[in-house]
Amino acid sequence: MLQSLLDKFGVKYEDLTTAEKETLKQWTQALSQKELTLTDVKDYVRTLIEGVERELANYNLEKNQDLFLKARLKNYLMISDFLTGPEKAHKYIEQSLQNLTK
Repeated sequence: MLQSLLDKFGVKYEDLTTAEKETLKQWTQALSQKELTLTDVKDYVRTLIEGVERELANYNLEKNQDLFLKARLKNYLMISDFLTGPEKAHKYIEQSLQNLTK
């Protein structure tokens, strides 16, 4: 994959400096280790939400800080809803079908 990028920009591996070759090697290793999944993103967004909730639990927040945290929380919740929407819809449909068979 990285070789195709080098080719795309007309860069030859042999022309890279030692530091650039090392960086390229690190990038290759990083890309080959793990692929980001939807579950990873959902878990990370959940962690962000919990972090903001903890900050909002403080009593001595300034008005601007409180507003900023609430805006961040709203954004994270919307992202979470977007990521889990199809899953929730699928569960709702399954539940509705189960109710039809009862």
